[in-house]
Amino acid sequence: MELTHFTFDVEDGVAIVLLDRAGEPMNTIGPAIFDDFTAVIDRIENDPTIKAVVIGSAKKGNFLAGADIRFFETLTDPDEGAAVIRELHALFVRIEALHAVHDKPVVMAIDGACLGGGLELALTGSMRIATDGKKTQLGQPEVQLGILPAGGGTQRLPKIIGIAAALDMILTGRSIRPYKAAKIGLVDEVVPSEMLYDIAVERATASIGNLGESRGAAVKGFLAPSHLQSLAVEQNPMGRRVLFKKAEEAMLAKTKGLYPAPQRALEAVKIGVEQGNAAGYEAEATFFGELVTSPESRALRGVFFASQMMKYSTGISGSAEPKKVSKVGVLGGGLMGAGIATVSALKAGTTVRVKEVDDASAGRALAHMSKELSKQVDRRKLTEFEAEQIANRVTATTEWTGFQNADLIIEAVFESLDLKRSLLADAEAATSDGTVFASNTSSLPISEIAADAARPEAVLGMHYFSPVEKMPLLEIVVTDKTADWATVTAVEFGKRQGKTVIVVKDGPGFYTTRILVPYLNEAFFLLSDGATIEAIDGAMERWGFPVGPLLLTDEVGIDVAAHISKIMLDAFGERMAGPEMAQGLLDDDRQGRKNRRGFYTYDDQGKRGEVDESVYQALGLGPRRVLDESEIHGRIALAMINEAARCLEEEILQSPLDGDMGAVMGLGFPPFRGGPFWWIDQVGADGIVARLDALAARHGERFEPAGILREYAESEKKFR
Repeated sequence: MELTHFTFDVEDGVAIVLLDRAGEPMNTIGPAIFDDFTAVIDRIENDPTIKAVVIGSAKKGNFLAGADIRFFETLTDPDEGAAVIRELHALFVRIEALHAVHDKPVVMAIDGACLGGGLELALTGSMRIATDGKKTQLGQPEVQLGILPAGGGTQRLPKIIGIAAALDMILTGRSIRPYKAAKIGLVDEVVPSEMLYDIAVERATASIGNLGESRGAAVKGFLAPSHLQSLAVEQNPMGRRVLFKKAEEAMLAKTKGLYPAPQRALEAVKIGVEQGNAAGYEAEATFFGELVTSPESRALRGVFFASQMMKYSTGISGSAEPKKVSKVGVLGGGLMGAGIATVSALKAGTTVRVKEVDDASAGRALAHMSKELSKQVDRRKLTEFEAEQIANRVTATTEWTGFQNADLIIEAVFESLDLKRSLLADAEAATSDGTVFASNTSSLPISEIAADAARPEAVLGMHYFSPVEKMPLLEIVVTDKTADWATVTAVEFGKRQGKTVIVVKDGPGFYTTRILVPYLNEAFFLLSDGATIEAIDGAMERWGFPVGPLLLTDEVGIDVAAHISKIMLDAFGERMAGPEMAQGLLDDDRQGRKNRRGFYTYDDQGKRGEVDESVYQALGLGPRRVLDESEIHGRIALAMINEAARCLEEEILQSPLDGDMGAVMGLGFPPFRGGPFWWIDQVGADGIVARLDALAARHGERFEPAGILREYAESEKKFR
């Protein structure tokens, strides 16, 4: 038997089958390997010398990462997609039958990513053994790509771990670590990586002849009191109705009904539970065909492919060697600085020296990092010893001692040009020629910060987003004087911190802040036109943003937003001007959440309540009126999208792809819309221009279409 994508050996009656997709760094599943898979199953079914099976991977640290997503791009007909899934179902049913029908137990040996189709393959086994390696995770992330688990995941997972636990994994797309998987009965055993195959073969051998008795840990999990209680609910028709209803309500609260995949996944689970496997599998196939060809899935896959491409981007057009960064200095230990220090030590593995103005502030920076490390320990992502080792790499001071050998210094202080210039001068005096200096500014031009720099070639911006530990984007800002070696050093370090990195050209607001200001301004204009706060924020949430623009202003800080707006107004003139009534917020000492006075009410712990109706009086606004929701989200979204196009036209952006990723990962632009440029392509540049022209006729020059949009409309070109 000649195989291209598998290795196959038989030892003492145990077939050891290792997936090794040819020419690929990771194992994925798709039609390209179906013939090999069929041949493997044929051999096992028909060879009487094979008494048990171990299925694993020949690629270290990667069991099976899921479906070959590139194949999805070839699917244009829903029926074609459904047919592929039916073929996959047939293969997986045969693997499942090896034990149930042929009395040949199958042990799944899992090391590394076991996601999507990988987990669905693992679910067909008699037993699942996972390693305790850091790369090992199990999950059904399909909804994040706009599809559903269609390899039997919506059918087998509820049977193995229960409906409630399965819905949590399927509808969120979250993956879990091995010990959590063992706790809920998803895996039977967690073992050291180096012992995986020895133990898997031992368990497979011991299972020979023990039909249906190989799920040791899973059985223990099912006998746990908490699981028996949930099982009682799930086996009761009334209980199931309540469970599915609550799951749907929670899902819709999160997705606002904008993402069809979770809804279809829930439906497939319900069909399988109520009508049986055959109906459930057919629902999976039909829904997959429908979803994989949908605009939402295409957009989400576009975001995924873009994020993968950016892992290999250096941010420069030529080539340059990055400097190795092992020692980092952070100036400022507030929320941003402490977050930068944390990801530098935790993810990038560097030593970090934090400088603050006094001992109390330095202590708060270290306490912030300690709190974050404790969360990692609680989630079993770190051991106590590992957390202690990381904490020992971070120190704090009020002096410049310990900075002389820093490879990279990241300044994270208040948006004051004078303060940032002063810190740059001090940093250059305290460090060597090879030290890169980065300012974590959200709006101030880097060229102005570096105007008097002794080494301007080593100065750039590294714009992080709050909270640093969670937000995935890093916007690196380069001037005409920034050297390529400094740029690639910052890019590579950002990737080590776990960030998706875009490199943009220097200018007021760079890219993300620049497109955010007209977005926020337009919300204020709508307020002045009579819209309510609830209507504005609600419309944008229903359009797909995680929070509305006025709530976002509260979160950022009304005073901070006003400061940034002034910078943008000075740079770009009236096009960036908001309505004058906004000054009333500052006059009324409204700073947002931080002083518990903003568009919304806040309790003593800063928890948000309802809209603060007195804000209308502070703004000098009269009675409210109802505006059409399409006008609200149309004006706000188009203001942002038009400015994004200008950024590309002025070469602030290197590419439309960078613009899409910056908006999605930095500002919460709806992922299912793919980003500003992807969305322009879907609507058509001519349609966007027509909408902007109509708005400009009513509201003035701020809606005048960017020149590049008119060019693309006339030539029918696409950005992506």
